[in-house]
Amino acid sequence: MSEQINNELQKLCGLAADMALTEKIRHQAMQSIADIGSHEALLVLLDLAANKNLTVKDRELALKYAKNIIKKDY
Repeated sequence: MSEQINNELQKLCGLAADMALTEKIRHQAMQSIADIGSHEALLVLLDLAANKNLTVKDRELALKYAKNIIKKDY
């Protein structure tokens, strides 16, 4: 099961980082990553937040979702 989730996270990360896609699709991919809510999902969101190829809005959204995952753990 973990391998399946990791594959899904990789696919979603690719979608979220693909600047050829619309902003809406990238944001939906980030939301899907956040919905997974695992430690791996948190790391993927942090990687997206650090990706300088993304827009500031995209990076801030990834960081927001990462914060939400952290808050859920407490």
